[in-house]
Amino acid sequence: MLAVVASHAPVGMEGELISVEVDIRRGLPGIDVVGLPDGAVRESKDRVRVAIRNSGFTFPPDRILISLAPAGVRKEGASFDLPIALGILAASGQVPPDSIDHTMVLGELNLGGGVRPVHGVLSAVGTGLGAGMTTFLVPTENLREARALHQGNIRGIASLREAAVALSQQDVPAATEGSDCTELLPSPNPAGIDISDIRGHAALKRALEVAAAGRHHLLLFGPPGSGKSMSARALPALLPPLDREESLAVTRIHSIAGLLAPDQGLIELPPFRMPHHSASAEGILGGGRLLRPGEVSLAHHGVLFLDESPEFGMSLLQGLREPVEDGWVSIARAGCSVRYPAGFQLVLAFNPCPCGNLGRESHACICSTTEIHRYWRRVGGALLDRIDIRIPLSPVTASEMCASADPEEGKAARRRVVEAALIQRQRYAGLDFCWNSRIPAGQIDRFCALDRECRETLVRAAEKSLISSRAFHSILRMARTLADLDASEPILPAHIRGAVQHRRYGDGDFFWTRGHA
Repeated sequence: MLAVVASHAPVGMEGELISVEVDIRRGLPGIDVVGLPDGAVRESKDRVRVAIRNSGFTFPPDRILISLAPAGVRKEGASFDLPIALGILAASGQVPPDSIDHTMVLGELNLGGGVRPVHGVLSAVGTGLGAGMTTFLVPTENLREARALHQGNIRGIASLREAAVALSQQDVPAATEGSDCTELLPSPNPAGIDISDIRGHAALKRALEVAAAGRHHLLLFGPPGSGKSMSARALPALLPPLDREESLAVTRIHSIAGLLAPDQGLIELPPFRMPHHSASAEGILGGGRLLRPGEVSLAHHGVLFLDESPEFGMSLLQGLREPVEDGWVSIARAGCSVRYPAGFQLVLAFNPCPCGNLGRESHACICSTTEIHRYWRRVGGALLDRIDIRIPLSPVTASEMCASADPEEGKAARRRVVEAALIQRQRYAGLDFCWNSRIPAGQIDRFCALDRECRETLVRAAEKSLISSRAFHSILRMARTLADLDASEPILPAHIRGAVQHRRYGDGDFFWTRGHA
């Protein structure tokens, strides 16, 4: 007898709908699994056999063929245990065969018949809904994740026997409806660092506010101990929480990567990713043997912080150019190509020179000009040209360090960022972007219109700094953000000058070459 159970293979963001076909025929007892299974799937036949017997069912003493279709898609992981077991029970008549129609099943089995959590459940539910599935059986620990879409009849299953009883009785309750709150409110910072904890550095605090309001990429460079890492960690405290659409996208990516905790629901705060400089290109950009999302995708709608950026591989840093520009990363392998979202906010931080003493009045820099240029060349001019805001830092004085923090400073900055974010969401409603940093080049004239005085100010700055065309657009986008922070509809000359000031380091001759030769 033939039975078919629907399941899911996590391939890319959407995944692939998999049909687990089970056929029982006469012959020597045994199980054959076909359809490009990996080692974990091939081993499932032993787990399933013991789990069925320990759950009080009869394992058929016949020849069993399990086909995972489509056969051209590689099947990985242990999430096929439960659908294979239910397929065997349906094919042997221990579960009504018609009860598994339009039902997607996910779950790993232990030897006692219990169901373990699996990865990619949110993506699986979305794929199943698009394919017409109405019922979903998922591990109990994945129930909150599966119900995040508020669609379909979803049941949390703790054991194989519970799944069989639920199918036999058709006792699958509907998903609980949840509220869809899109109100933007200040979000707490998991790191516990606030902008008010930064001593001195008035220009830096303003730059962090601008970066958070428009999601502009940021470069921080200065001697060790000048506050680069702390400032980057304070940036998430300024970001508003994710709206529902963003939250679903971020949660789906983390689910595919296996980073969701058991019984975790939607991720509501912008992610903050800080990979070590020893990370591989696959770890940062994604890929590997299993084609999983990398740090650029895990930081989607959040912050990717690369501390000591020149210590990362040069090819890895240059590989960031396309995701920074387009908000997507495409990973191509032989016979397979996947595409993951990567709309992150990049923050780079590093010393001004290899020894770190350039710019310190009380320390002597022992680096030659050639060494300094080589050090900065690791980051590359092409990537630096895509960074909107560049802030040089110097160590603060002892008196500034002893100054008391003002908690109202952080609250006021967050309030301005939230108000600017709301302005942008309303302005770009119905478009495929919602932040000033993502304004396409073809839409610059529409959303960043300038009067004659502003154009003259921008032209003088461009001629003086010899900026590129990309930098020209970057200044206009930042000027739009500065105007939003001031609740000003037109862009004023002061906004142009402020944007140029944030952008000026790194264009043309770098500041450290002057007087250092």
